[in-house]
Amino acid sequence: MTVRLSRRRFLTTSARAVAGASALAAMPAPALAQKRELTFLSWNHFVPASDDELRKQAEAFSKQAGVSVRVDTIAHLQLDAKFAAEAQSQSGHDMIRTHGAVPFLFESQLAEVGDVVDKLGKQYGGWYPFAAESCQAKSGWRAVPWFWISFPATYNMAHFKKAGLEYPKTWAELVQHGRVLKKQGNPVGIAISHCGDAITTYWSIAWCYGAKVLETDGKTPGINSDKTAQVIEYYKELYKDAMDPEVLSWDDASNNRGILSGKYSWIHNPISPYNAALKEKMPIADDINHHPSPGGPAGIHSAPPLLGLGIWKFSKNVDVAKEFIQFLFRKENFDAWIVASNAFNHPPLRHLADHPIWARNPKFAMLPKEAEYAHPRGWPAKPNDAVGRLEANYTMIDMVAKAVNGMPTRRAMEWGQEQVALALKGQLKASG
Repeated sequence: MTVRLSRRRFLTTSARAVAGASALAAMPAPALAQKRELTFLSWNHFVPASDDELRKQAEAFSKQAGVSVRVDTIAHLQLDAKFAAEAQSQSGHDMIRTHGAVPFLFESQLAEVGDVVDKLGKQYGGWYPFAAESCQAKSGWRAVPWFWISFPATYNMAHFKKAGLEYPKTWAELVQHGRVLKKQGNPVGIAISHCGDAITTYWSIAWCYGAKVLETDGKTPGINSDKTAQVIEYYKELYKDAMDPEVLSWDDASNNRGILSGKYSWIHNPISPYNAALKEKMPIADDINHHPSPGGPAGIHSAPPLLGLGIWKFSKNVDVAKEFIQFLFRKENFDAWIVASNAFNHPPLRHLADHPIWARNPKFAMLPKEAEYAHPRGWPAKPNDAVGRLEANYTMIDMVAKAVNGMPTRRAMEWGQEQVALALKGQLKASG
């Protein structure tokens, strides 16, 4: 993706000192003080109209608060490196768009925002538990939950109808259906690669089979178990019988392209492909639909991305940043944010989730219910630094990739356990 960084040029005025009071009085008036600027680093949203709406609201806040708000956006996979650089240099943007374990990775570097969280929670009916848990570290709130992205299944109804199939209710059914669909020329697709979608799906499948990465204490590796072995065997079967090898090199847009091309019958993904088809007036939009994320022996579980708003401690604009966050959560503004995304942006506050957009389109109706099955990454442990390290290194995905490429399941799992232990060791070192 192209990096889009806006720049503001400031004019400076200099004058030579002239001796004598009369000469001083004759000098031109000094230049006006530079306007206060709040800077915010976010991502290139998968629904570009959302970025347009964000900048529109930033401009409105600028006029209201008498400050300048600059919104910079970059590709989402570049954010972690940028955050690390800003934390190291203690300079950069005032605000950042957090994700995953970022509030825990940078717990000591991010400002406390509990006052904003409490105020918004009381005003809008409280936070969904998974959203709150994703931003509240041991030392306090290190980000304000901003929005979450439902992660249902996206499927091509025409392909399923041709095969005489209903959509799969469980992951096991997906394999059964996938065999038929692949023979039909329409494989299913789950990324087993270094991309965000692969991580999200792994958590869901693992939890549905009762597997975990960390024990509840958050300090003990928990990946080496019979449950995880079932997860790995599941991936191997799905990969061999229902998918194409290209899933091993997918990026976050590959599955979107795959289903929009008409080749793929099913992907585990937010509604962005459907929205893209609508925007581009693609005929395939009529065939695309969504259904709840599948379940397994341990129930239905989901790990939808939860994005937050954090403020660096080094910022000189902490107070105005908090005001801007509250401005974004005004009902009229958040409603506009939902509409701009065409139902992609889900509110983490209960009373903001009643927008009619989900009721108007039957293909969106089930999306808000995904919050009922959601957990923060690392569950049943609380989110922590180690989880962030594991996701950043794609540990669970590499474990699965090793297995589908021939490594024995037990050996792949033991490798994963070793990596979890290293992540926990790194967490301990970082904390003290």
